[in-house]
Amino acid sequence: MVALYEGDDTAYMAGRLTLNPVPHIDLVGSILFPAICFLSHLPTFGWAKPVPINPNRFHHYRSGVIKVSLAGPASNFLLAMVFLVFFYFFAMKIEVVQRFPYLPIFLSQGILLNLVLAIFNLIPIPPLDGSKILSVILPSELAMRYDAIEPYGFFIMMGLVAFGILGKILYPLVSFSYSFLFSLIGVNG
Repeated sequence: MVALYEGDDTAYMAGRLTLNPVPHIDLVGSILFPAICFLSHLPTFGWAKPVPINPNRFHHYRSGVIKVSLAGPASNFLLAMVFLVFFYFFAMKIEVVQRFPYLPIFLSQGILLNLVLAIFNLIPIPPLDGSKILSVILPSELAMRYDAIEPYGFFIMMGLVAFGILGKILYPLVSFSYSFLFSLIGVNG
């Protein structure tokens, strides 16, 4: 939607502006890779098809790229806040928890998952959203060199996962954000 607002109708024309998950499923990233990870007892994750955009069609290239790149993480932060509001109004009521004992766990995991997704996508490694933001902020020559690593982004990410570096980057940021959100409602997260 943000790309469309910025002047690019590529995703709209491709039928990708939908809440239906089917057009977003990537056979390898959404099904095979997570299944292999799960069956191999490795950390399980996956990905969806990237939504196609053409930043050259944005009204303003740099600001358009930044807005579109921030849209996904912002929606995850917003969803974390929605889960937090539901947690506050329902999971903290003893009579609700007695009827639905798994509700606090479900809602807190919704908060956690959305924080992980938001922060993960802001990491400046291609093809994550953070890399798009960094690329338009860098001077042109440096941006071109930085963009040249995009074909290797998946392998860089796998290396960070394999050596436990990704967890060391994500854990403190997610932990702080999680605790901060719960502190807003007076709960130790």
